[in-house]
Amino acid sequence: MPKKKAEPTKLYVLDTNILLHEPLAFLSFKEHDVVVPMTVLEELDYIKDSKKDVARDARVSIRAMEDLLHEATPEEMIEGVTMNGMGSGFAAPSGALSIFADHGLSIDQQVFTSNENDNRIINAALHLQKIKHPRQVVLVTKDINMRLKAKGAGLAHVEDYRTDQLISDIKYLSKGYHTFDGEFWQNVKTVDSRSEGRDTIHTIDKKVLPEAYINEFLIDEEGSFAGLVESMTNDTIEVLDLGYDRLMGRSAWGITPKNIGQGMALHSLLDPHIDLVILTGPAGSGKTLLALAAALEMVVEKNMYDKIIVTRSTPEIAESIGFLPGTEEEKMAPWLAAITDSLEVLHKNDENVKGSMNYIMEKANIQFKSVNFMRGRSIQNAIVILDESQNLTASQLKTIITRCGEGTKLICGGNLAQIDSNYLSAVTSGLTYLVEKFKNFSGSATLNLDGVVRSRLAEFAEKEL
Repeated sequence: MPKKKAEPTKLYVLDTNILLHEPLAFLSFKEHDVVVPMTVLEELDYIKDSKKDVARDARVSIRAMEDLLHEATPEEMIEGVTMNGMGSGFAAPSGALSIFADHGLSIDQQVFTSNENDNRIINAALHLQKIKHPRQVVLVTKDINMRLKAKGAGLAHVEDYRTDQLISDIKYLSKGYHTFDGEFWQNVKTVDSRSEGRDTIHTIDKKVLPEAYINEFLIDEEGSFAGLVESMTNDTIEVLDLGYDRLMGRSAWGITPKNIGQGMALHSLLDPHIDLVILTGPAGSGKTLLALAAALEMVVEKNMYDKIIVTRSTPEIAESIGFLPGTEEEKMAPWLAAITDSLEVLHKNDENVKGSMNYIMEKANIQFKSVNFMRGRSIQNAIVILDESQNLTASQLKTIITRCGEGTKLICGGNLAQIDSNYLSAVTSGLTYLVEKFKNFSGSATLNLDGVVRSRLAEFAEKEL
């Protein structure tokens, strides 16, 4: 039998936004070669000294490329230096990294003659496509308009960066629970139940739910059963019987669930064994209110944690917060109005709402922090509430998660339908990446809240607009 001919390797040209989205992205193309145009290095150089939140990402990317290329001659940098040995694991790169001097293209080698950075990068890709033919040259960029321009100019292959994209469509994103048709027990043929203290554990056949994962909730349409996947083997699933009514009867800081989704979320938020709770869902579904109520309950009433740190992603923060008057908390106040609004709701029945809020903020040691200033910290025995996390990349979320030390609980909330970032979509958001990556981690729980409870006006707007 003749040996199968190996597929020819491709040549990937990276745009600047790829290396800001994932600083080590050039290591993600396996056996294929990667080209970084000189214009991209110039943009990274400009950004690394700026006050933008991505300045650190630019520096990380530059240092990583310098580690690979520092001993290379100019000729070797143009020809390409192997990346073999730089990565780790199954997908370790074996291709080469090269720098392309796109400034050296003559007028007759350029499709775009204006000196804009995007145009120079597209010109470089088009020139490589011409001189490397028939080898496939691919421009990788997160800029939709740049992809359109490149294709319109004659570039055959243009892609988004998909290495950290774990699902193809947001409808496949884990919800954190599974709903059975009819009654739960009608779907179960065999069961072995046992008591562990006050808890009841049911061992059922894995065929009932082949794709189950740890801390996934199990409910039924009839509202007669609610359980939680505690552990699994190849053949069985162990389910903790929570009780539907008991789940709906949970409360925190005077807040009780308005639907079963909120009940499941509140259970995970109050569970001391869960280190990471991810709440997704539309505006008005109760993500921030539930997170804050649970945090206050655990800090003030139960003394389980020392403080509450509240932060959120807002692109303007890193560039403008330093120019605002006041302390860091005062500077952050305009962007964290959702938290103060929720505090008002939690204390609306008090005679002196402002006084109650100030007292609780001091009692619970609530601190407002900028995401930009979270780096380098080690946060111990605290609850961290990260709001609007749909606007963060996977790399940025990793930076925040790795700040969480012993005894710290992280609550990430976000609405994947309201992404403000120029280069993120629902499937490439760091929040989506987080949900998929952590769904089998025993210390995390995910809940998608699908009911809008803020008001009938908000519910109508969410459904019809």
